[in-house]
Amino acid sequence: MMESLPRDWFALCLLVFALGLRHGFDADHLATIDGLTRFNSRANPRLARFCGALFSLGHGAVVIAVALIVSNMAQRWKIPEWLEAFGAWMSIGFLAVLGLANLRAVLRSSPGQVVMPVGLKGRFLGRLARAASPGLVALVGALFALSFDTVSQAALFALTATRFGGWQHALMLGLLFMLGMLVTDGVNGVWISRLILRADQTALVASRVMGLVVAGISLLVAAFGTMKLAVPAVDAWSQGKELFFGIAVAAVVAGSFVMAVRLAREAAPLASSAAAD
Repeated sequence: MMESLPRDWFALCLLVFALGLRHGFDADHLATIDGLTRFNSRANPRLARFCGALFSLGHGAVVIAVALIVSNMAQRWKIPEWLEAFGAWMSIGFLAVLGLANLRAVLRSSPGQVVMPVGLKGRFLGRLARAASPGLVALVGALFALSFDTVSQAALFALTATRFGGWQHALMLGLLFMLGMLVTDGVNGVWISRLILRADQTALVASRVMGLVVAGISLLVAAFGTMKLAVPAVDAWSQGKELFFGIAVAAVVAGSFVMAVRLAREAAPLASSAAAD
């Protein structure tokens, strides 16, 4: 995989930022930020809209720490060949499970029910899932980063950075990855807090659209990852297109936010007319 990453520093920085944007749309991130925001809308309303940003800051702090550690160990450590394939299959498995779980949540929800994103990691947080202070919300984000997929990504960035220099380059890539997450998770937290304040037709339609988008992207990325590993021609075709794929995923989800709100606004008058009749 390292061989397929850009050899130009600016292109690599753009790719890492795009991957941070995409990572922020991970279904586990969305589900946990949704839960933290909903809890704090009652327990600490002033904190609710910042839950997404605080979560990504905690998550990014661990990514940066791992990147710095790996960059200092790069001269004495070599990634085993089996680790890359194992990590890829682990990511594919989690994406497939999360995609199916979120699709099931959309299909099984009643017409008058807001669809909440489904995650896996959040179920193991216990009382931390009810964090009501900035430090605890950031801690939840940090704990989420202690997973194979996140740590392996941070290690890959750090090892790639050694082509260009020392720990300073690894730090820069870690910061860019965190910045990408901060944009998506921060916007998601603000968006959820606004939907909670207006539990009307807008929230119903928007949550359903976003649920389908998150499920669809998770399943598509899992399917594409499987094809890359199973079909050499697909893997060869995708080489050098990582930046395009990362930006495309972020653009699709961002466009879906806009579409969800627009569809909800169009549906609201119709629902009001039906209720009046």
